[in-house]
Amino acid sequence: MSEPSAAPMPVPMLVQMLVIGGGPGGQKAAVQAAKGGWSVLLVERELALGGECVHRGTIPSKTLRESARTWSRWKRLEGREANARAELPVAQLMRRQAEVRKGHESFLARQLARNGIEVWRGHARFVSPHEVEVKSPDGSLRRVRASTIVIATGSRPRHPAEVPIDHEHVLDSDSILSLIYLPESLTVLGSGVIACEYASIFAALGVRVTVIDKGERPLGFLERELTERFLASFERQGGRFLGKRTLEGVEVDPLGGVRAELAGGETVTSEKVFCALGRVAQVRGLALEAAGLAPNARGLLEVDRHGRTAVPHVYAVGDVIGPPALAATSMEQGRRAARHALGLAEATACEFTPIGIYTLPEISSVGWTEREAIERLGGARVGRARFEELARGEIEGERDGLLKLVADPDGRKLVGAQAVGEGANELIHVAQMALEAGLGVDAFADSIFNFPTLAEGYLVAALDLVGQRAKALRAAG
Repeated sequence: MSEPSAAPMPVPMLVQMLVIGGGPGGQKAAVQAAKGGWSVLLVERELALGGECVHRGTIPSKTLRESARTWSRWKRLEGREANARAELPVAQLMRRQAEVRKGHESFLARQLARNGIEVWRGHARFVSPHEVEVKSPDGSLRRVRASTIVIATGSRPRHPAEVPIDHEHVLDSDSILSLIYLPESLTVLGSGVIACEYASIFAALGVRVTVIDKGERPLGFLERELTERFLASFERQGGRFLGKRTLEGVEVDPLGGVRAELAGGETVTSEKVFCALGRVAQVRGLALEAAGLAPNARGLLEVDRHGRTAVPHVYAVGDVIGPPALAATSMEQGRRAARHALGLAEATACEFTPIGIYTLPEISSVGWTEREAIERLGGARVGRARFEELARGEIEGERDGLLKLVADPDGRKLVGAQAVGEGANELIHVAQMALEAGLGVDAFADSIFNFPTLAEGYLVAALDLVGQRAKALRAAG
């Protein structure tokens, strides 16, 4: 009796570009290639497009932040207790972010469709440098062969061994948005961007939040002047920061609550724990070795300035290649990778990329910090505009806001800007454009801004620098 013959391998679909991952980087790579006339297939493992950005990251978290900001601002203007708990049911908060997410998913699907981009849902794995197998949700297999492949599979939350994440008592950045009620208390492990964004959101909603980190201060990569203002706002909302602490373990109490155990015998007990101790590249299951690739020691794919990996026809963009791991930079990386693959002229490099952190209050930065200017130029002058001294800031009750312009030692050339306060992530683009255009401080000092606006802070900060120059001249004269 003859052995049954193996199932025939599916005939591969042929495309010019295959994109693995439908997040910001993958979407933009696919659209750019399609606009360049290429046939494009995008493979996405989730039910809908958007990646972590849309499903569990930027879109839902910032929507929740907006609800918390509205509640916090109402409390502030009404003079209510700072840490009063939100009266909004969590179901209503989560329903709002679900509505926004679905709207964005729908937009992305329409965008790909009108550009003629085919989408397959399933898990992709390399079977050769040019061929990928896709396992559909029903278990069926399809293959695709592409002349160019873009890996845009994003990242996932890091789960340290000492933190038993069960998505009920101990949460990560995926499950934090699955809460069905606001806990009385929350311990946040870590004080990076994701940790501080959620810590400030829940504190604004009246949750007693404790942030634990090994660092001296939260968001330690930022200037101290910015983090001090953030911390002042966080503590005023009832939040607590425990720095210079080493986490030894987390234990769920069967009788209720979760204990974070710290070195030296200190413990912090809360109703829930949120682990925000970093993210790792999502490369599991891709069978990279079949493509001739391997992640580096940090689990990332290494690329050149065009996004090319060690295998020239395979590109990688977004979180999978590491910092800055921002939606905005991922989008640009996707576009640039596709343009290079198409043989188009390289887009003009953007020298000044802003950083936006959606804490309450917002924090943003572009160009050099004061410290960097001193290190590189041997000195710096700084002009400041405090929001509480601006008419718009007074109207909005902004007591922690600050716009800071960093100039060269003469106080004329703009080299950087930082902002903290509501609207900071919008305001920073004015400084970004000024830096890109090579405008000096006097361009702000000689301009007229709408009144009352927070943008008027550019005029105030510039006049601060002009005043410093005049004072220096008088002292020298």
